[in-house]
Amino acid sequence: MILDFSKNINIKSLFPENEFEEKVISFLEDWFSDSETVSVQTSGSTGIPKVFEIEKKRMLNSAKMTCDFLGLKEGDTALLCLPVQYISGKMMLVRAIERKLKLIITTPTSTPEISENIAFCAMTPLQVQNSLDKIHFIKNLIIGGAAVSEKLKNEISTTLQFSNSPIRIFETYGMSETLSHIALKQISPIQEDYFTIFNDVEISVDERNCLKIFAPKLNPEILQTNDIVELLNEKQFKFLGRFDNVINSGGVKIFAEELESLVKKHIDRDLVFLGKTDETLGEKLVLVVEGEKDENLKSEILNLKFENKFHIPKEILFLEKFPRAENGKVLRKDILKILAD
Repeated sequence: MILDFSKNINIKSLFPENEFEEKVISFLEDWFSDSETVSVQTSGSTGIPKVFEIEKKRMLNSAKMTCDFLGLKEGDTALLCLPVQYISGKMMLVRAIERKLKLIITTPTSTPEISENIAFCAMTPLQVQNSLDKIHFIKNLIIGGAAVSEKLKNEISTTLQFSNSPIRIFETYGMSETLSHIALKQISPIQEDYFTIFNDVEISVDERNCLKIFAPKLNPEILQTNDIVELLNEKQFKFLGRFDNVINSGGVKIFAEELESLVKKHIDRDLVFLGKTDETLGEKLVLVVEGEKDENLKSEILNLKFENKFHIPKEILFLEKFPRAENGKVLRKDILKILAD
């Protein structure tokens, strides 16, 4: 299905060919209804899934921020390959409506269908991983839903090093409460260390160095996150890790995400560092690797150059398949429950 929002679209004349297209049309019916709000469901990756109502005008504000940042214009072609029950997919539709884009609709899979040049697309890291041979078709690609690993960044760089396509790739920062992302960090052709926030967004930190966001065009409240950051200036920040994921081992605070980023530069597996309850240390640092048990891989990890000795995992465990939310995020608490059982 292709929806050209630069032209008048009669929703009632659309005939869905599959379940996903039915969901797209259902959202469009809600969007063009008299209601001032639409329902949005959170993924549940950082808490209990919930549904809340969002004003359409705020979603349009968010869409305009992204389109302006990327320089999208009326008539540009975009690709929707994300589920529309979550904010990520809904916002792709709203961006297409706001900027009058020509939107290609394809059923979300881990390997999206890309067969022509497009100006804009949003994908998860897994989708990008499975589409490295096609991303040169995309002029502006944003990656969200989960952190982009160092390994994937390197693979993107290797894939595009001989490409003449003017592709820009960004990692996103945001959440359902900010109506998708409020900041982008370029990872190709330039690799940036800091996220840059959109105009009309203000940031600060609390006493834990956790990010606070004030984006009145998106949400009337100041949003307090559990994301530990380093502020470079009033417009840029570096994500260090989630406060929930900080491991307190023997009185030493360890950022799980930083260690994961280090190990993933060398190991071709998904993995998480967790704090396992321990009588002596309070929390024992353990590394859980997805896939079959591999003693050689275990030795390779233990021989890596960790910055401090307390960053070396006390245990390395293997789990055949990680529990994940529908958007691909690894459910750390579920893994801890599996370990406890």
